[in-house]
Amino acid sequence: MICLIQRVRHGKVTVQQKTIGSIQKGLVVLIGFQRNDTPEHVFKMKQKLLNYRVFTDQNDKMNLNIQQVQGELLLVPQFTLAAETQKGLRPSFSSAASPQTAESLFNLFVKNLKQAYPFIHTGQFGADMQVSLTNDGPVTFWLEV
Repeated sequence: MICLIQRVRHGKVTVQQKTIGSIQKGLVVLIGFQRNDTPEHVFKMKQKLLNYRVFTDQNDKMNLNIQQVQGELLLVPQFTLAAETQKGLRPSFSSAASPQTAESLFNLFVKNLKQAYPFIHTGQFGADMQVSLTNDGPVTFWLEV
């Protein structure tokens, strides 16, 4: 399971010119699932995401997590994160989870996060989404479990 997290001042997801998810201060999280991912990976990533310290404290050090700053999360499924790009000039998706598995794991991830933290917004699995954001910093991290 891969999450590309970006600390943002605001972000939104649009589908067919309608905003379906929007946040202010928080994290836009692009999520990709790989062939061998399981519900255990989802649980571990939930813990990591909620506790990963990417927000600055009073000393301008990244010591605060999303919960401590009461930021919002915008969760966006993005299967292309699981692409193999080491060889050739075209990405391969042989290591990506099947669409059915990925959708099930994405829904589980959203459900688990909503049970643990109230400020959750999402994109739409399988949709043609437009994602816009203002990266704060910029601060971007690649998380894997």
